[in-house]
Amino acid sequence: MNLKRVVVTGLGALTPLGNTVPDFWNGLINGVSGAAPITRFDASKFKTKFACELKNFDPTDYLDKKEARKIDPFTQYALVAADQAVADSGLLTDKVNPDRIGVIWGSGIGGLQTFQEEVVNYAKGDGTPRFNPFFIPKMIVDIAAGHISIKYGFRGPNFVTVSACASATNALVDAFNYIRLGKADAILSGGSEAAVTEAGIGGFNAMKALSERNDSPSTASRPFDKDRDGFVLGEGAGAIVLEEYEHAKARGAKIYAEMIGGGMSADAHHITAPHPEGLGALNVMRNALADAQISPSEVDYINVHGTSTPLGDVSEVKAIQSVFGEQAYKLNISSTKSMTGHLLGAAGAIEGIASILALKNQIVPPTINHFTDDEGFDAALNFTFNKAQQRTINVALSNTFGFGGHNCSIIFRKFEE
Repeated sequence: MNLKRVVVTGLGALTPLGNTVPDFWNGLINGVSGAAPITRFDASKFKTKFACELKNFDPTDYLDKKEARKIDPFTQYALVAADQAVADSGLLTDKVNPDRIGVIWGSGIGGLQTFQEEVVNYAKGDGTPRFNPFFIPKMIVDIAAGHISIKYGFRGPNFVTVSACASATNALVDAFNYIRLGKADAILSGGSEAAVTEAGIGGFNAMKALSERNDSPSTASRPFDKDRDGFVLGEGAGAIVLEEYEHAKARGAKIYAEMIGGGMSADAHHITAPHPEGLGALNVMRNALADAQISPSEVDYINVHGTSTPLGDVSEVKAIQSVFGEQAYKLNISSTKSMTGHLLGAAGAIEGIASILALKNQIVPPTINHFTDDEGFDAALNFTFNKAQQRTINVALSNTFGFGGHNCSIIFRKFEE
């Protein structure tokens, strides 16, 4: 089969580092931490009292006030990031067929705030079932893709992928495959998450997954550091317009990069812990390389999952060394979660954007908050600690792994005609 080329023509980002793509990128390359004490609710009684929240975000700056009340924050975030990406791509022209444009989105949890509020309100009542008529439409995970398609009239493939923290990356792989198989001309893809709520913080605290470094939130996310103690919860959205190359070329679209491959795998090991030898991570990167039809020696940068958890960071590095061999010492590795926190189901979208912009600008964002070397990691590996590095980047790979053992990797290449 003659597969079509897939390129990136639009980007949108709503993140703890900034509410636009330029602000997000500027924060990344300057090593800014998005972590701070929680403002959304009183976190004084929680073990973790900080998160990577959005800053200066008011949904009514972007959405009609009445409409904003009818949708959960995770959908609000999706619509804002999608609007940026659509505008950036110039996709809304009479040169495109809306029947051939789709929306494939990702979210790990969906409308958690809505679910929490409705259940709490019911529990406080007299037992009479009084629920908001928008409860279900606000909460369900697929609704973000539905709202995006309704807003723009995109009538192509439309659904949401749910694979915990791998959700947005899975969405991008699905979008990539639909386009290269000729089933769509363009697909708006990405992911959103809004889990900085009492239920989100409390639930992850109960699992002992979150950092409890309340005395220094800005340094709490420290991937590959000896004293890492868990991830920092983040929120926001990332949107990427993927488009068939000839279609993009015909309408004169600007092109950021080319997506050349995607891989998926399962750990088949444990509901939350990664495989200790990184078997699932090893397989997913090999699958992505095979799909892209490139060798490990061609990869220059890996945006790692790198959550700052004791077990996860170790297993991912083991997998990288197994897959890349000597090339592991020639490439740059960095975890942008050290700055953004972990956006769960949206992580793969904003990290995909970070990888695309690294290619475009030939700069590797850093892994910040490195203070103490961990003897468990090979010191000869380049983790891009604390400061961005300029280098030649022709190929970038991005990893995301989710609870349940879901693994997904995507590969972008510097665009050439």
